[in-house]
Amino acid sequence: MLRYDRKITCLWQLVLAIAALLGAGPALAAPTHIAAALVSESAAAPGGETTVAIRMSPAPGWHGYWLNPGDAGLGMTLNWHIPPGTQVSPPRYPVPELLLLNGLANHVYSHEYAVLVQIKVPASAVPGSTLPLALSADWLACTAEVCVPEHGELTGAVIIAEPGTVRARDPRFDRWLAALPAPLGSAVVFSAEAKTLRLAIPLPASVRLDHPHVFVASDHLADYAAPQRFYRDGDMLVAELARPALGALSPPGFAAVLRLDAAGNGLRLNAVPGALPAGGTALSAGPAAPLAAPLAGLLLAALLGGLILNVMPCVFPILSLKALSLARAGGSDAASGRAARMEGLAYSAGVILACTALGALLLALRAGGAEIGWAFQLQEPGVVVVLFLLAAAITANLAGLYEFAVPGFASHGSSKSAFATGLLAAFAATPCTGPFMAAAMGAALLLPVVPALLLFAALGLGLALPFLALAFIPALRRMLPRPGKWMERFRTAMALPMGLTTLALLWLASRLGGNGFALTCGIVAAALVALLVMVGRGQRAGQGTAQRFIIGASMLTLLTLLILPRTFGAPQTERASILTTAAFSEPALAAARARGKPVFVYFTADWCLTCKVNERVAIERETTRDAFARAGVIVLKGDWTRRDAAITRFLEAHGAAGVPLYLWYDRNTPEGRTLAQVLGPVTLSQIAEGIGKNK
Repeated sequence: MLRYDRKITCLWQLVLAIAALLGAGPALAAPTHIAAALVSESAAAPGGETTVAIRMSPAPGWHGYWLNPGDAGLGMTLNWHIPPGTQVSPPRYPVPELLLLNGLANHVYSHEYAVLVQIKVPASAVPGSTLPLALSADWLACTAEVCVPEHGELTGAVIIAEPGTVRARDPRFDRWLAALPAPLGSAVVFSAEAKTLRLAIPLPASVRLDHPHVFVASDHLADYAAPQRFYRDGDMLVAELARPALGALSPPGFAAVLRLDAAGNGLRLNAVPGALPAGGTALSAGPAAPLAAPLAGLLLAALLGGLILNVMPCVFPILSLKALSLARAGGSDAASGRAARMEGLAYSAGVILACTALGALLLALRAGGAEIGWAFQLQEPGVVVVLFLLAAAITANLAGLYEFAVPGFASHGSSKSAFATGLLAAFAATPCTGPFMAAAMGAALLLPVVPALLLFAALGLGLALPFLALAFIPALRRMLPRPGKWMERFRTAMALPMGLTTLALLWLASRLGGNGFALTCGIVAAALVALLVMVGRGQRAGQGTAQRFIIGASMLTLLTLLILPRTFGAPQTERASILTTAAFSEPALAAARARGKPVFVYFTADWCLTCKVNERVAIERETTRDAFARAGVIVLKGDWTRRDAAITRFLEAHGAAGVPLYLWYDRNTPEGRTLAQVLGPVTLSQIAEGIGKNK
């Protein structure tokens, strides 16, 4: 039986080399212990790219290896056989596991995993054809007692699609992409001493660490089996790794992966030499104690963020929903007492429940491998359609075309209507990210479930706080005008902002699914309003309308479900920017930074009103364009209207759960700095002029 020690690597390398020379690779080992397959994510247009996975499925008790296998084992070797002009990127590995056996440390995968590569299709490829892929791969399959070299001749193909066509993708890639370590986005500094390799990793103190481990990609830098020590110095994590006793190297830089927890979450690190902070608090006492204070600060930030949402542009359209309830709360002695408090509690419960439920759904989907962020619901066309039709119905109600008690627009308020109003208010308000909120929501995506849900609940409490204060403080309610005929006029006036919200949602539908999709939505909304007008006439005539409404609504719903999906297509073309912009991607950002010019990167979405206000006020301005031109600023735009896994990962790496996010790179801030989420008219031009004066 083979001993599982350092000699295995050299032995099997020799065996594989002899087998390759003799042409015996395929005969050596049919891949019975780790099955391998080549899987393509989607079709690709000529000159375009797609992701291909080398899916590895170890049998129970067996494991494969990371690119640096550790003390024992063997990394995978790949030899591609592809048509001329096809380009293959270096492989990307998921976050590995640490396996300790007989005093040796190994970097392994004991479950199904996928090694991902990017395939760039030749520009000469013909649409309708297939691009054949062939791969000769060698790997080592091991148990705790024995290792077996295995070889696979893998084949696959990429379908060549017409440019601009919608291409289906393999949903398994969501899980495989989520298993990759996220890019940290900030440089890691290291110092290589005689016995210790120390790394300073910028990492928010709120990030929970559960038995962290640093996997160094290069060999002869660290003693893999030696215990690793971690220290906290504010938002800096310092890792200490023991050096090998013999043959230790000191390279100018290296790559590594920081595994954060047992769930497999990790960060991709790029380390460069530099000065490190001294001291810090050791994490040996466990992660719970150092998290207590930061969590309190994050809860306060979430509370303040929710409170500020009440005055953010994205929430203004739903202020009309609150206004009538506020007026009712201060309208009479009864409303000033127990009834007002009950309505305030019901409204707050609706807001907090909606925020917490959205947060729980977000965490559950992310745990299942989906790469989504805060406000993911408005990336779903079905959700937008439902909100659009609801907004149209509310507008018709506010205009007096019909009467309906839910969600709180009838003349007599109730706890049920206040609760429904809270649900709707939170659902419509949360897509935007305001001051204080970004850090809290970004941390919520990395924290354990219970503290993460507490942050979402704190956000909802902040959003509900003004109404809650009115409900429980009589002096504030007395400041409201007394009820009267003005309330009906006010209610009718509130139909205007609600109507504008309806039009905004229709525009968003066109951005998600095209003009045909939006036109169909408009026709459905017109039919719904006509049905509600019929209901209103029956109500004024004292006739029962419930049965006719149910029949009509059922028929309309059925027709909508049958027809609407058929009209979904490519999004509407966006209006051209006055700035010279390029689409964001991490390679595009790296190329732009390599040119030595200042770079402005902004992430936006059509459903984010804060983003659109910033674009109108600060970005799409002639003064900004002229200042950028003088300073030679390169502008990259990340559109998050539809789901984009690459943008989601980049946002998370910068501690943002959603949009907007604005980043500025220049020679003074080569790693970039995050700008405020609310931009002023001269914010960008002043930054650019400052760069221009220093050129």
